[in-house]
Amino acid sequence: MSTRSNEISLFLAFCIEQYKQRHNLTGEQSMLTFNKYGVLNYLETNYEPLHSQSAQWILEDIDEFINNRKQ
Repeated sequence: MSTRSNEISLFLAFCIEQYKQRHNLTGEQSMLTFNKYGVLNYLETNYEPLHSQSAQWILEDIDEFINNRKQ
């Protein structure tokens, strides 16, 4: 695995864990939500601008992304 791929994988794992904790979900529930709304693809595609933001900012962005996809 390349260094960049490893960095993105770690970022995705971080986002899943933070989202899980913020919404008091299990890992499985978080993954179901992320898969349903395409969150992992969004995070991976936008890794560059997102990975340097605070956890709170990233979580707010994920929530906004999901809410927009629900509509």
